[in-house]
Amino acid sequence: MNLSKALRRLPWWLAAAALAIGCLIWIYPFLWMVAASLKTSAEVFTQGLDLLPGDPQWENYERAWGDAQFGRYLLNTVIVTVATVVIVVVRCAMAGYVLARHEFRGRKIVMGALIATLFVPAGYTIIPLVDLAQRLGMLNSLTGMVLAMSGAAHVAAILLYIGYFRGIPKELTEAALMDGAGFATVFFRIMLPLAKPVTATVTVLTFLNTWNAFFLPLVFTFSRPDLRTVSVGMLAFVGENATDWSGMAAAATISLLPVVALFIALQRYFVEGIAGAVKS
Repeated sequence: MNLSKALRRLPWWLAAAALAIGCLIWIYPFLWMVAASLKTSAEVFTQGLDLLPGDPQWENYERAWGDAQFGRYLLNTVIVTVATVVIVVVRCAMAGYVLARHEFRGRKIVMGALIATLFVPAGYTIIPLVDLAQRLGMLNSLTGMVLAMSGAAHVAAILLYIGYFRGIPKELTEAALMDGAGFATVFFRIMLPLAKPVTATVTVLTFLNTWNAFFLPLVFTFSRPDLRTVSVGMLAFVGENATDWSGMAAAATISLLPVVALFIALQRYFVEGIAGAVKS
């Protein structure tokens, strides 16, 4: 008897209890971080794994938002992330559409080059990337950071679009072309709206990757601390002699709220996009 059949024979309450325990273990670090954001720095260590703060310290959020300038960092992160997501979605969707629905000379070479970039460590490209940004005068700017974040290969996103577009009947685009529609009309008014599940998936993945990026935003904001993102802004809580752990936990909680809200809003499309691309 295999494992799946054994699990199916378990009572429903036992399966529900197992899932509840697994869920609690999974979300416990997040709950502990929220609890730590309401404690003093001493209580973070003295109370151990306790999730209930003795006296909630709401001033931790005020200190993180105002004194550490986390509000500015959050605004910078929103600007960079939204702009990067828009560019990546449009660029990867167009690349996936062309590679999935059009035959041209060198198509297999392009596909091979894209897949080969998966094996190139990101650290190998940071030096030419910074040099190019400096030559263009975009090194210490949000515009340069957006172009650097969105200019990567994003092979996973392209492959998701390729898999999804291949599953759409060709008769749909052929009918549009017979009606006189051009490439831009077919793509933006027919294909891209149909790829809403994949777009939601790429949006979530790109949002998470950009929101949590540290190394590249750090390099692009060395001489402009006011342009830091939330991940780099966490360094503001680390001093030479001490670290403000409760303030850092409060800042981390604030930075995670937009991510959780986005995933909750797009989770249905996220699952459909992954399933649709795999089936295709």
